[in-house]
Amino acid sequence: MSEFHRPVLVQEVLHYLGGVSGYILDGTIGGGGHSKALLEQNANLHIIGIDKDPQALEQAKKNLGSLSRRVRFFQGDFKDFSVFLEETGLRRLDGILLDLGVSSYQLDTPERGFSYHAQGPLDMRMDPTEGKTAADLVNDLSTHDLARIFKEYGEERWAKKIARIIESRRNEKKIDTTSELVDIIKSAVPHDPGGHPARRVFQALRIAVNNELQGLGRAIEKMIDFLNPMGRIGIITFHSLEDRLVKNVFRKLSQCNCPKSLPCVCDGPRVKIITKKPIEPGPEELETNRRARSSKFRVAEKLEIKKGKEEE
Repeated sequence: MSEFHRPVLVQEVLHYLGGVSGYILDGTIGGGGHSKALLEQNANLHIIGIDKDPQALEQAKKNLGSLSRRVRFFQGDFKDFSVFLEETGLRRLDGILLDLGVSSYQLDTPERGFSYHAQGPLDMRMDPTEGKTAADLVNDLSTHDLARIFKEYGEERWAKKIARIIESRRNEKKIDTTSELVDIIKSAVPHDPGGHPARRVFQALRIAVNNELQGLGRAIEKMIDFLNPMGRIGIITFHSLEDRLVKNVFRKLSQCNCPKSLPCVCDGPRVKIITKKPIEPGPEELETNRRARSSKFRVAEKLEIKKGKEEE
């Protein structure tokens, strides 16, 4: 795989999704690493590849080479997957893969503004051609809203203090760069031996800029509706907010949700959870790819339709 992005948990993805033939939706194709591994293992597989980042799509096409003949590429948000499927004429999928979060390329390109280790414009947009930037949020939102974002999306305990200092500094000068924001955060947050003091705020801003959590649960449920029976959905997450959301959606759909005092009218569970606990990278992968350390992989399988009902 090129330096554009090193995919995580590739062998685990192959183990749980590699046996799928037909069509897999790779909703966050990035540099194409997971799709390439899946296509190389299974000659009967086709991929619907989606990514917000147009540069990622171009790199995926290069990395996949001749395998691109079995891929349809779309630029956009995977939450809009049904629109792209309609263009292909597909009504059902045999597998789904989501690799949530930011890519190595985005982190390592200072001009994208994702990294708190490098000087760059405070951008953080997955699609750099549209939407508000992190600088827009930092300079325009109220102190209350900034603190809420830092707390809700970054689980930052110093959220209010950071937001107050941001308000004070932006009254003197607009905050335009990653390094300016890092300096503000360092002045507000006591030394944290567990990691960089800016990591939670940068995570929170990235999530807010790209609406990463908004509608994610509904999108996962809708994706499962599009799976054929026995089709699998695998989701890789990189922080507790995403992982908790995925876990709760899978758990909800794996149970009958009717009141216990009444007969079941929901046709029972819609999925079977394949990974009772999230799959995490092993020591060998962690040794070669430190960015894999927070990744978790959960897999569920679509169950057969009960009571002889056929989906429309």
